[in-house]
Amino acid sequence: MKLGIVGLPNVGKSTLFNSITKAGAECANYPFCTIEPNVGVVPVPDERLDKLTEMYKPQKTTHAVIEFVDIAGLVKGASRGEGLGNKFLSHIRETDAIVEVVRCFEDSNVVHVDGSVNPIRDIETINLELIFADIETINKRLDKARKNLKADKKYQIEIDLLDKILKTLEEGKSARTLDFNEDEQILVKDMFLLTTKPILYIANISEEQLENADNEENVKKVKEYASKEKAEVIPLCVKIEEELSSLEEDDKKEMLDALGLEESGLDKVIKRSYDLLGLMSFLTAGEPEVRAWTIKKGTKAPQAAGKIHSDIERGFIKAEVVSYNDLIKEGSMVAAREKGLVRSEGKEYIMQDGDIVLFKFNV
Repeated sequence: MKLGIVGLPNVGKSTLFNSITKAGAECANYPFCTIEPNVGVVPVPDERLDKLTEMYKPQKTTHAVIEFVDIAGLVKGASRGEGLGNKFLSHIRETDAIVEVVRCFEDSNVVHVDGSVNPIRDIETINLELIFADIETINKRLDKARKNLKADKKYQIEIDLLDKILKTLEEGKSARTLDFNEDEQILVKDMFLLTTKPILYIANISEEQLENADNEENVKKVKEYASKEKAEVIPLCVKIEEELSSLEEDDKKEMLDALGLEESGLDKVIKRSYDLLGLMSFLTAGEPEVRAWTIKKGTKAPQAAGKIHSDIERGFIKAEVVSYNDLIKEGSMVAAREKGLVRSEGKEYIMQDGDIVLFKFNV
């Protein structure tokens, strides 16, 4: 699963990417420094794996991972091919969700592409370009559906849906602001619209703003805008996150304590991005390996087993499941089993986040 990090030039986008992935994407104080998207695959922080590693002393611990793509900065007119618009839009199409970095700090040494700091204007610049691109997509679909209607009346349902989406887009609103029923969701998924992608806003603040981040005027404006978009906002100081990402674990903890923070902003971003994609983890634990496996929320036990190996899904018999909290509370699998906390689940069982599982199968 892939998340695209987007934003106007010089808002801290590539610095955030560098901090998350430590991939060293080039940063410079001018637009379009990032031309081809940099890609980084990073582990999802999960304290449960740390506890299970202490318990089992495995040879190997494997975290779930998530992929971030640093996409070139966008300017007005991208939907018409201005700047690197065509590349920008094509790269966003390939992502599953969007992380948009919004500048909320003042710094005369860092040039803003529009000459002043105004987070809502910046958000609308990007969103309008995505909306314009979606309007073009919808109009093409409408032309095709109207032609097909002559031969098959079932296309009227699609036309009605397209008209509803088009009306919303023409009002300057993203398609994600609409509610779709199950049938509509299937049709919308096939349209590959940019403004239906889940979005997370990163309000990039200065170190001075960090102490009172949630009450900063620019952050409050971004949160108000995001609530209408069914989106979330994480305020963080990208500059500090870059420094934190370069430290050893002990030094990092010391700096977090000094800042009065329980975890880094980047850990929040990675965890929230994982959740944004509708993902969760089930766990396997033993002496060879402690591991988090990524599945979609709502996945049933046999399909989860298939993540480990297709043979396990094919020959699925049952899943022996204990919740992470129950295992930690009892201190061992033996103790959890004695208390009746290890359950035997069948093919219809819907996996829960943090389930520790042993699959039984026969091929």
